[in-house]
Amino acid sequence: MGQNKYKVKQIFLLILLIPLLTGCWDSQEIERRATVLAIGIDKAGPGAEEQEDEISHKKGELPVPEDMIKVTVQIAVPGRIPLGPQVGGSAQKPVLVVRVVGHTIEDAMFNLQQELADELFLGHLRLIVLNEEVARDGVKRFNDYLRRNPEIRRTASIVVSKEKASKYMEVSPELERVPSLYLADMVESLVDLGKFPESFIGQFWSILSSKGQEGYLPYFQIEGKENIQINGLAYFRGEKMVGKTTPQEIGMFMAGIGTRKGGYASFVEIPSKGEMALVQAVKRKTKIKASIKNGEPHIVVKVRYESKLVEKEAPNITIKTEKDIRALEKGFDKAGAKGLSNLIAKTQKAKSDIFGFGEYFRGQFPEYWKENVETTEDWANIYKNLSYDVEVDTHIRRSGMKGK
Repeated sequence: MGQNKYKVKQIFLLILLIPLLTGCWDSQEIERRATVLAIGIDKAGPGAEEQEDEISHKKGELPVPEDMIKVTVQIAVPGRIPLGPQVGGSAQKPVLVVRVVGHTIEDAMFNLQQELADELFLGHLRLIVLNEEVARDGVKRFNDYLRRNPEIRRTASIVVSKEKASKYMEVSPELERVPSLYLADMVESLVDLGKFPESFIGQFWSILSSKGQEGYLPYFQIEGKENIQINGLAYFRGEKMVGKTTPQEIGMFMAGIGTRKGGYASFVEIPSKGEMALVQAVKRKTKIKASIKNGEPHIVVKVRYESKLVEKEAPNITIKTEKDIRALEKGFDKAGAKGLSNLIAKTQKAKSDIFGFGEYFRGQFPEYWKENVETTEDWANIYKNLSYDVEVDTHIRRSGMKGK
């Protein structure tokens, strides 16, 4: 009897182990995938329909309600992506750049797949570059495909470019062999350095869905032949880009939304000395208070900076007394308040509430919101005439070392 129980246990154990012998039944070798690292989207221009082959439709049979687009992708070449520091030069390119046209982004991706032997894979997509002209026409036509694709990570970066997006797929920065990885790391580094607020595609989609805030994205520009600069912040109204800031205004925007880490510096006049000093924001703390005055919304933005003196224009000018420091702080207060006020006014003209002031009213005054705001357009019209006060308080903690 005991021997029979032992045999039953052996058979039962064998049955349990059989599924483990099957391995990964749906596995796919990485070398058999066309791994897309970056996508650039431009307007295709005239004659694009003639360039497209009859893959998803016959020519002339499909109505074209919108301009056709040109999609340029970077595809990783298996075995050529460096896993560590590069030793010596290499003539082999780590990525393959392919260009296709299409009526929609999904149509373009179907056309792209027709040119590749391996299946497209977007699980490692790091960057999407939208040409400014495309961004001003609207991003809604791309969001449906990107959101529904389960392979695309919400942490991928999305930026707007002054030049053709295809150029960013071809540049070869000397600091990184893979252009898309360099650009994606650049966005992340700018956040770490306090040069830009957190920005990724999932956050952008979340803001677009909000009634009380408009979207924003980094704005890139190519300097020289291969250098890439973040040249400002592209701000949206709904799903269309309506303007951009200067690079320094990014710092003002970060103060307006309460980003703690500072990274920008500005010249401030040294009172009674006729010279300039460069003062850099190290940390900031922002308080935003929403209120209703005489039935109209009002915002108060208070920003407290911790700053440091970076450089003086003239080496013979000394800033050593408490009075000198306080005067310099007041100069920074004035410049900071003026810069943030000007940026708010600039976005009001475009009816683009990138600061998210509407969310404060929606959360704190639900009755006002329910009575006056039904759509994003309603808040855009209110934001255009929103009254506000800006207060800046600066404390310079580090003014340098004094030598005898």
